[in-house]
Amino acid sequence: MSNLDQQLANLKVIPVIALNKVEHALPLAKALMENGMPCAEITFRTEAAIGAIKAMRAAYPEMLIGAGTILTPAQVDQAIDAGVDFIVSPGLNPTTVKYCQSKNMPIVPGVNNPSLVEQAMELGLKTVKFFPAGPSGGVGMLKALTAVYPVKFMPTGGVSLSNIDDYLEIPAVLACGGTWMVPTQLIDNEQWEELGALVKDAVAKVN
Repeated sequence: MSNLDQQLANLKVIPVIALNKVEHALPLAKALMENGMPCAEITFRTEAAIGAIKAMRAAYPEMLIGAGTILTPAQVDQAIDAGVDFIVSPGLNPTTVKYCQSKNMPIVPGVNNPSLVEQAMELGLKTVKFFPAGPSGGVGMLKALTAVYPVKFMPTGGVSLSNIDDYLEIPAVLACGGTWMVPTQLIDNEQWEELGALVKDAVAKVN
């Protein structure tokens, strides 16, 4: 098992975060760290992503930080420069995967069917994201895939406090990505105590 795989397996849940303001990065990271979730996947869907990652990395060097929604090699470079530990993409783009491999940067690309899992394996990948998990058949589909393929999965998309245990019970699932404990509305409104409580509940659920 790779170092990243081990870290994901230890954490069990990865918060997938869309930040609209860079200045929210540090209070958010503080809420995550203090409530037992020393990790973050910052999506590149907002302009604040790069600045947020840089701020988090400087303040919390021990934090596991990923860049999500990475679509191009140029974004890979931006994420690496910002200080990420791993890359996550919504789909399986061989160009992006190979570029990450050339930079020795772990990437967890999204797949949701047998053909994509086989393409990922052909690229030498052993860990993939099952995305979007809910719309793609959820636990049933994932059990079917794990029965056939010797890869690890990180289900994301439709995972919640009510169903995360169902995913984590599958032996091939390392961790789940989720947004429910880091809702954008709470971040935008700077409701850090409320967010911290959601994070604490998520950590308690998986431990």
